[in-house]
Amino acid sequence: MYFLSEEEKRMLVRRLLPEARARGVAEELRGWNWDKPPLSPVYAGRLGIYEIAGKYCPTSRDVYLRRVLGVNRSPSPKMTEGGILHRTLCRIIVESKRAIYNHGRDCLDELKALACPSAGGVPRVEPGADASALPDAAETGRKVEALWEFEHRRIVNRVHEILSTQPHAGPDSLAALALPVTVEQRLNGGFLGLSPHLAADAFNFSEPMLVDVKFGGPERFHRLATTGYALVMESLYEYPINIGCVVYVSFKNNSLGIERDFHVIDDELRQWFIEERDERMRMVEEEIDPGLAGECPEDCYCWKECYPE
Repeated sequence: MYFLSEEEKRMLVRRLLPEARARGVAEELRGWNWDKPPLSPVYAGRLGIYEIAGKYCPTSRDVYLRRVLGVNRSPSPKMTEGGILHRTLCRIIVESKRAIYNHGRDCLDELKALACPSAGGVPRVEPGADASALPDAAETGRKVEALWEFEHRRIVNRVHEILSTQPHAGPDSLAALALPVTVEQRLNGGFLGLSPHLAADAFNFSEPMLVDVKFGGPERFHRLATTGYALVMESLYEYPINIGCVVYVSFKNNSLGIERDFHVIDDELRQWFIEERDERMRMVEEEIDPGLAGECPEDCYCWKECYPE
């Protein structure tokens, strides 16, 4: 999911990066200006990126229910399955890096032998549990296997290719060249009024961009997540992050499809994120119930709270 094809790399280098440089970003919207308006937080709350960027509830009443009323609902089956698939991606990257560090240039056999966790990480329905709150174990297991097989094959090929051109690379160099990505990048968003325990899906440091993986249909607001993480990274490390990529993964007939939404993290996206942050912080601080949405997704995990009947 995190590695670009040669065509995508060319598009990034020849189009997106020059476009980002040409557009520029207003200095007051760079994360390192977190101590000045409009980035400096007005309220004391500490929200997660998902609470700002996850606009699945049109009125954000889910944030009000959780933060103000203390409602703690179980995640929906779709959310649970998404978590399992994200952990699968993280696991294949981490285990591959471990094999490289343990075996260096002789890691290929170890890499090829990495076993898919299959359905081992899929929740089982315990006696008395609400089966409707869990995804279908067999279906999720098939998705885990398809995801692992796809990423596993790509990693082995990438390591083989690097070894063919850099046969003397040491373990650290080989890992950086073949797998130039940090998964579950931990970030402290405190400067921007966000949670101190944020976790970005991935940061690709060979093509410096933030990557967010989605196992559902595309939404415009998905770009808010990469924007939020970019602002946080700028606030912490004081270097510019200009490119984001949302990867959409789909499953059909035991095959896996991938679409990438590359985007420049420009002034418009940054301003949008800041406005959404301020709106939710105010809602929580002043305990404002935004009310029911006109159209609520029926798979919302807060459905029973909003429609108890």
